[in-house]
Amino acid sequence: MTLAPTTSVGIDLAWGDRASTGMAVVDAEGRLAASGVAKTNDEIDAWLAANAQNPDVIAVDAPLIVPNQTGQRVPETLIGRAYGRYGASAHTSNRKNPHFNPPRAQALADSMGWDIDPNAPAGNRPLCIEVYPHPALVGLFELPQRILYKKGTDRRTGFLQLAECLESIGELRLSESTRWQETRGVIAAPRPGDLNRIEDEIDAILCAHLAWLWRHRRSALHVYGSVVEGYIVAPPPPTH
Repeated sequence: MTLAPTTSVGIDLAWGDRASTGMAVVDAEGRLAASGVAKTNDEIDAWLAANAQNPDVIAVDAPLIVPNQTGQRVPETLIGRAYGRYGASAHTSNRKNPHFNPPRAQALADSMGWDIDPNAPAGNRPLCIEVYPHPALVGLFELPQRILYKKGTDRRTGFLQLAECLESIGELRLSESTRWQETRGVIAAPRPGDLNRIEDEIDAILCAHLAWLWRHRRSALHVYGSVVEGYIVAPPPPTH
């Protein structure tokens, strides 16, 4: 049996199945192949079955390994040290929060048969890694501060900057994506609630690119933490 070409997947995973989860997949060359949203784990499974039949790396924006009962995880502390001055620290997660006991991302990886050890050999089975868009954007594009598209009174300006960053990634070839052109149209003239509806999907596109980088350009990324204490994959500590 001939397997479909490998793909890299990005998932901006909601903590629960009532909120939207962003989904995206890029092909072996890094080109955006599909993006969308899902909610329940069954919907996530169905989306992956339709769009990413042979995933190689899955980058998830959500806590994946949370061993600590209280306080902050080691990777969150390390990300804060590297990116805090850029406004891109990580949120605290621990098992005291029922959303992370167990983490939905870990449960999803277990159900799908994905490995979660970033040091696992390539090719054995799909690898799921935890990523975080804010430091990824700062590190990849040498930004002076995180992009303010999540909150604030002028989110559209932040979304425009975010879109320009993603469009500058040659491998994504966003100009060829009909879905991206629709998203761009929403950013250009958003109606109430529109930016909330596209935010997760755009984050997932960035996550998919990070998944692709992990396999094809590993030196662009760094593991903060370990499989034992939890980890976040992001660009190396910035020096700009």
